[in-house]
Amino acid sequence: MRLSRPTNAVFVVSLILAGLALASQFTPIPYVSGNQFWVAIAAYAVLMLGNLLKGV
Repeated sequence: MRLSRPTNAVFVVSLILAGLALASQFTPIPYVSGNQFWVAIAAYAVLMLGNLLKGV
């Protein structure tokens, strides 16, 4: 299996999701504050898919 470099859009989406999960630790954010763990997991899953799937 070969890994590919994720596109800039995938990286930015992952970065935004991880930032929201971190920020919701300190300030309430609707739909994120109660699901911080899952939002962080989603950020890393998006980044993982960007590495595994070519052209994403």
